Amino acid sequence: MQTNNENLKIAIQKSGRLSQASLNLLKNIGLNFEIFERSLFVKCENFPLEIILVRDDDIPEMVQDFVVDLGIVGDNVIIESSSEVVDLMSLDFGKCRFVIAVTNESRIKKLFDLNGKKIATSYIATLRSFFEINKIKAEIIPIKGAVEVAPSLSMADAIADFTSTGSTLRAHDMKEIYEIYKSEAKLISNPKTLKIKEKKNYIDKLKMRIEGVLYAKKNKYIMMNAPEKSVAQIVKILPGVDSPTVVPLNKKGMVAIHSVVPENIFWKVIENLKAVGASGILVSPIEKMIM
Repeated sequence: MQTNNENLKIAIQKSGRLSQASLNLLKNIGLNFEIFERSLFVKCENFPLEIILVRDDDIPEMVQDFVVDLGIVGDNVIIESSSEVVDLMSLDFGKCRFVIAVTNESRIKKLFDLNGKKIATSYIATLRSFFEINKIKAEIIPIKGAVEVAPSLSMADAIADFTSTGSTLRAHDMKEIYEIYKSEAKLISNPKTLKIKEKKNYIDKLKMRIEGVLYAKKNKYIMMNAPEKSVAQIVKILPGVDSPTVVPLNKKGMVAIHSVVPENIFWKVIENLKAVGASGILVSPIEKMIM
């Protein structure tokens, strides 16, 4: 095990939308650590990694300034900070969209109706850049938190904010008129870290573990019995990463087939398998899968 100065350091959100999901991910890739209520600094017991718990707004700059080697943070925070970091991979959680929204009664219907209007947001730099690119002349009203109340208080004609399900907008009688971009949690790094051979080796190991967990989350393991004569058809139906495993059964003319099926097309695949004679289909979640 390395000394503390040589350990990888990763910054994650101490509290907030990404906090628990980030900790769960680190646990799911086999890291042993214990978080206490006031913890700000946690050392992993079985991997040369130290976890730093901070405000999410501070993470990109901490990574950029080489205070830490890695960070888990949303696209939205990275873009707003303009920090120079390396995007290593998407983590498939913390998904949301940066949208422009107006009240249901507003006469603003499309993007260019915003010219000459006031738009409230907490993401000033991001919105300013978007307006410059799209040649929209609008006044940006900076506001921290509760952006949705700005139109009802006559502070702004529209808002630019992040939404996951749209429920908060609907609760304030608002609707979106334009999506600026999608955001999700990312694993980021300082480019200097990637040039340190030993640290890069450990980062590659972490990435392999994360990829295994994310792949497993999106797939199901299936086992089935089928007539031997249907194997060729079944192989064509199955979209697994490799050819399925085919095992002869004691019953003449029958085989067992094992494969992996993506979650998003699972039921369609099952229907097609049943149509060509597959039976006794057993479905199991995959805990991890290393490619």
